[in-house]
Formats: sequence, structure tokens, C-alpha cells
Amino acid sequence: MNVKSGAVVVGLCLLSSGAALVAHHSFSAEYDGTKTFKIVGAVSKVEWTNPHVRFYVDVTESGQVTTWNLELASPSALARNGWTSRTLKVGDTVTVEGYAGKAVATRGAARSVVLADGRSLFAGTADDANTPGDGRP
Repeated sequence: MNVKSGAVVVGLCLLSSGAALVAHHSFSAEYDGTKTFKIVGAVSKVEWTNPHVRFYVDVTESGQVTTWNLELASPSALARNGWTSRTLKVGDTVTVEGYAGKAVATRGAARSVVLADGRSLFAGTADDANTPGDGRP
């Protein structure tokens, strides 16, 4: 490998690792731990990826459909709490409680998800334990 192609490879590695660092964030930078929400709607999309799983819920109020963008913990943390990549399916009706986004009204960090069959799953992020009013030690 010559010096020029080696520099290209190193540059690409730095760029790809930088994208992962930018993708992760602190809870308090994105969400308000003192402002909670509760929504009921249909799952429209699930992204089972690192660093956080995301899912989208279509909520209908007064005939208007609003899509919420909801963040969960990492796939491995969710698996420890009983989740699999097939726990949420498009079309499932869910009730979600969580912490509201600071910048976008329809974005949130899900704390719990209740499935249509009544199962309730803890969905909190790693920073959830540090959130005021959490009630956990």
C-alpha cells in the first residue's frame, strides 16, 4: 500500500468513528427529566440498532395523526429487560410513558411500553436512573 492510499484509509476510519461519537448523546441534552408524557398509538416503524433502539408511534387525536419518535435503551440493555427485536411490530397498539424531548414536541425517551396484550416492559435509557422523580435508587 502506498502512502496516499494509506492516508485515505486512515481518513475514512476517522470519519466513520466520528459519526458514531456524534450519534450518542447525554439524556439531559435531549430530554427533560421533569416533563413526562403518556401516549397511545400504533407502531409505524422500529429501528433495532445501536446505540439506542428507536420506534415510531402514530397517535391520532381529533382526526389528526402525529408520529412520535421514541428512543429506548440499547439493544443489549433491552434484551436484559425481556425485549427482543420482535417485541414491537408495525401495527401494534402500544401505550408509552416517558420523558419529553426538549427541542421537538413529538420526540421522547420511552420509560415504559405497555403492549396490547397488557404486558408492560421497562424501556428506560441508561441515564434513566439519574432522572429526578424516578423513584429508583
